[in-house]
Amino acid sequence: MNMDFSRKLPIGLQSFKDLREKEFLYVDKSEYVFRLAGASKVYFLSRPRRFGKSLFLSTLEAYFLGKKELFKGLAIEKLEEAEKGKREIWQEYPVLYLDFNLAKYETREDLESVLNNHLCRWEEVYGNSNSENTVAERFFGIIHRAYKKTGKQAVILIDEYDKPLLQTMVVNEALNEDYRNTLKAFYSVIKTCDQYIRFAFLTGVTKFS
Repeated sequence: MNMDFSRKLPIGLQSFKDLREKEFLYVDKSEYVFRLAGASKVYFLSRPRRFGKSLFLSTLEAYFLGKKELFKGLAIEKLEEAEKGKREIWQEYPVLYLDFNLAKYETREDLESVLNNHLCRWEEVYGNSNSENTVAERFFGIIHRAYKKTGKQAVILIDEYDKPLLQTMVVNEALNEDYRNTLKAFYSVIKTCDQYIRFAFLTGVTKFS
């Protein structure tokens, strides 16, 4: 039996850039990116692991960074081009992508390290303030400065928002409560910064609470 391997299957692939540039097989879902971006501002998606959440976040990131070359030939290309004359198309926004898959959460320092690493990276681009001490204060400051620096509202993408909580639940209730308080303050910034946010998309495997 002859099998056609001219298009590779994107098994385990989480990078939309890699998928497109290396010509993996792709079922075009780009229309949904366009519709989501235009319909509302904040979304939460709860789905099981290995459901394609990370790849979809990567697709959103590429769109909001204005990477139009990655969408050539896809449905979104025509949809976006049809907006020409109505608004600026393929706009580039400041994208803040936070991935909680980077650590195994066993101590208080594990969560602090992940948050701090992301915040430091963003502060290299958008600056910081000595008056900002907590992770929530720093997150607020970054979003505000990103808007002031670029003139564009920020896009916030968070992958596996609940991983620190799931790994400590039952195993260490005190640490779980500590994580819960830290993340509650951190995520509350999204509501506080509403006027500076263009789009926010959070994923996880449990209901958001």
